[in-house]
Amino acid sequence: MTENRYDYIIVGAGSAGCVLANRLTEDARHRVLLLETGGSDKSIFIQMPTALSIPMNTKKYAWQFETEPEPFLDNRRMHCPRGKVLGGSSSINGMVYVRGHARDFDEWDSEGATGWHYRNVLPYFRKAETWAFGGNDYRGDKGPLGVNNGNNMQNPLYKAFIRAGSDAGYFETDDYNGTQQEGFGAMHMTVKNGRRWSTANAYLRPAMERDNLTVVTHALVHKVLLDGKTATGVRYEQGGKVHEAKAAEEVILSAGSIGSPHLLQLSGIGKREVLEKAGIEVKHELPGVGENLQDHLEFYFQYRCKQPVSLNGKLDWWNKLKIGVRWILRKDGLGATNHFESCGFIRSKAGVEWPDLQYHFLPAAMRYDGKEAFNGDGFQLHIGHNKPKSRGFVHVQSADPKQAPTIRFNYLQHEADREGFRDCVRLTREIINQPAMDEYRGAEIQPGAEVQTDEEIDAFVRQAVESAYHPSCSCKMGTDELAVVDPETRVHGIRNLRVVDSSIFPTIPNGNLNSPTIMVAERAADLIRGREPLQPSDAPVVMDDQWQTRQRPGQAKRALA
Repeated sequence: MTENRYDYIIVGAGSAGCVLANRLTEDARHRVLLLETGGSDKSIFIQMPTALSIPMNTKKYAWQFETEPEPFLDNRRMHCPRGKVLGGSSSINGMVYVRGHARDFDEWDSEGATGWHYRNVLPYFRKAETWAFGGNDYRGDKGPLGVNNGNNMQNPLYKAFIRAGSDAGYFETDDYNGTQQEGFGAMHMTVKNGRRWSTANAYLRPAMERDNLTVVTHALVHKVLLDGKTATGVRYEQGGKVHEAKAAEEVILSAGSIGSPHLLQLSGIGKREVLEKAGIEVKHELPGVGENLQDHLEFYFQYRCKQPVSLNGKLDWWNKLKIGVRWILRKDGLGATNHFESCGFIRSKAGVEWPDLQYHFLPAAMRYDGKEAFNGDGFQLHIGHNKPKSRGFVHVQSADPKQAPTIRFNYLQHEADREGFRDCVRLTREIINQPAMDEYRGAEIQPGAEVQTDEEIDAFVRQAVESAYHPSCSCKMGTDELAVVDPETRVHGIRNLRVVDSSIFPTIPNGNLNSPTIMVAERAADLIRGREPLQPSDAPVVMDDQWQTRQRPGQAKRALA
């Protein structure tokens, strides 16, 4: 068994781990080891944005986790892929860039993650990015992460969808990551110069030029090494050999919302009954490890398109070849976008303070994994209720680190979540039936006009919903009995051990998780280094001043909150 010594050991080269590797090695005095189970991200299928469905469904690049039968989804097992490659899930995701609503982070602060309110986190969102249209009080212009709008909504269906939202009485928003999330507008993506701009491209590659960073791939971490209640290093396997690495300062888990709780449990940190059932010695009882698991669900609302403008006409082998060759030669065209170029964020009902429903608009009718393309022209909306009340868990099954944990989200367990999806169906139909869509809207393919009653909608949703691939909150940050880390991201009761990734979110934000995960890592890096936090922002947030009494604003005056 070989042994090496470092100042910091980071487990997981994903959305958070790559950020930490970069920021911690800015100080040349810090020797950092970054461990990743996967390998290189240089595949064309990772780097080409339009090929996003391939790495997500490839064992080489993603853990192909599957849930236990979900009792409120007719006992379906749900696919839960997680990145297993440099860049982690930022190398296999849909590249959608959504920070979440300002109130999501105020909610974190109120849940016990003191200091993680919107005023404090906005500067770290700005620090992380370079927004293609220039910096301002909300957007950054000097950060590693390139963000743009893909092909700038050249397909007419994108803008028709935005106009339909306006026709239905909702806001149009110039920047849902800026002043105002609520409304319909252009969607943003982590693409730069036509390439997927993962955290591997944005953060890790520049850091790998530094002598004080060591990156080890194909390394499966077995456990965190403990000396009493102090983390001293990790044990990992590479090429059939077992190694130990020691950390003089800290061990930081950035293995994601499945990997981080699983690794804590393998190390003897977690709920006593879960560890004992798996035959693992309890080193530190921490009941919240693996609990509070949350995710977003979504389904596809599909329509025929009356005009031949959708992407369905580009799915034959000849057009795919042309798109691929153009991307290889020029890094532009349809190969340089994820195709989700317009979107919407709305509130499901009066009395909901900030948006809890999210739309991704796609000018094609197909599955997210690229399969089962509709025969003919069509378009679809990915729609989901994004503030679920249902909670699940990640539980270790055995002391063998190669055995996947038990995962169950308990999707739609809570009646409020089922009600939210009924709102999704009814509000979407109203939006798509606005005049702006008249020249494009054909017959409803899915759910189908016959699905009308609560019971019919519920039955459709149980069979049609899929994960939006946003597992989170399984090592929540806070101070209550289920909190795993404190507001400094330190594991309660264990010295020199932190968790920094989406697992520490107290609640799931209204949006995709890559951006807030990067923000968490940026802020955590300052906490780890003992640096003064960035100056809080006073940038105002636009809200509907009558949210308590109406579901949409119509043409009413907006209010600054």
